[in-house]
Amino acid sequence: MIFSRFEEFTQPRERFIKEEKCLQTSRKSPVGWPLLQEAQQGLLIDTKETKQYFRQVLQKEMNPVNKILETQAVLVLDGAFSTELEKKGYDLNDPLWSARALIEKPEAIAAVHEEYYAAGADCVITASYQATYQGFMARGLNRREAKKLIASSVTIASTVRDKFWADEGNRTNRQKTLVAASIGPYGAYLADGSEYRGKYGLSEKELMEFHRERLETLVATGPDILACETLPCLLEAKALIQLIRQYPEMYCWVSFSARDGEHTSSGESMEDCAAFLDTQEQVSAIGVNCTHPKYIDSLIEKIKGKTDKPVIVYPNGGQQYNPVKRTWLEPAPASPDYGEKARSWYNRGARIIGGCCKTTPEDIRRIADWVHK
Repeated sequence: MIFSRFEEFTQPRERFIKEEKCLQTSRKSPVGWPLLQEAQQGLLIDTKETKQYFRQVLQKEMNPVNKILETQAVLVLDGAFSTELEKKGYDLNDPLWSARALIEKPEAIAAVHEEYYAAGADCVITASYQATYQGFMARGLNRREAKKLIASSVTIASTVRDKFWADEGNRTNRQKTLVAASIGPYGAYLADGSEYRGKYGLSEKELMEFHRERLETLVATGPDILACETLPCLLEAKALIQLIRQYPEMYCWVSFSARDGEHTSSGESMEDCAAFLDTQEQVSAIGVNCTHPKYIDSLIEKIKGKTDKPVIVYPNGGQQYNPVKRTWLEPAPASPDYGEKARSWYNRGARIIGGCCKTTPEDIRRIADWVHK
């Protein structure tokens, strides 16, 4: 069979032959050069080996995570966003949570992004975690206004990044910094803590419809990668991946919230989740976030045993969250230096490391100090 007759195979090929970096790689390869010539002429035969070659080069050249990990041991993520806004005196006791700042105080969002880039983060995550069409329209905004606010989350982060990267003094020992568009779970929209339970009672199709328009808006604004984060269940990850397949140029990471060292918040095996995501071409990394640090060692082991993809971890500070009062119930526990904890996670196999709720720019600086030295 001719390669171009297969939709599954044609998408990687068409992406491949349009990308100059992929072409340059293949021109230097005794394997890739003849394959490239045949692909450009529409004559390439569909085999397991040719499919594997094109996908390997695409993953290497177009995946933003791989680009950074080729040159440094760890990709450093940012830390908490909402709790940094609260430290600045901003009230987030609201169903929109941090997305409220998109309406009322976008400059505060930019300030937090600036702090994390300056602290050494290779990637910041946008303020779109709880920004949804449904949530904004329930607040009384119309669809056009909701779209503008969701898009602004990426625009704000990208503007900050471009300004940061324009200063050559910020480039020492660093790859170009990234912007990840946050896609929070359906439970975040409910604002009742469901992202830590996952028992929604919705089908995969219903979850796809919930996420569809926001995901389309975020992709259109041009982030470097999508952050599908704090997902409590595999079903929601599958729904998002189905949607992301409509944008073959876009990569994502998938991170779950976890109830212990072996299971997602909904009780599924983390190993099973990792095994499924390992088969998904557009998933750049697999891991956990907003999970107690005491579970991270075990979760890295479970995930790494089922995939060769980078493992991503960005736990919270270890406190318990009350979703009704929208407050943290206990003070930060005494713990070792966050940079040293991150080093231990790296030694266990994590390659993308940051922090979630209650972590700080100083915590991220301590990771970056040994990653970028």
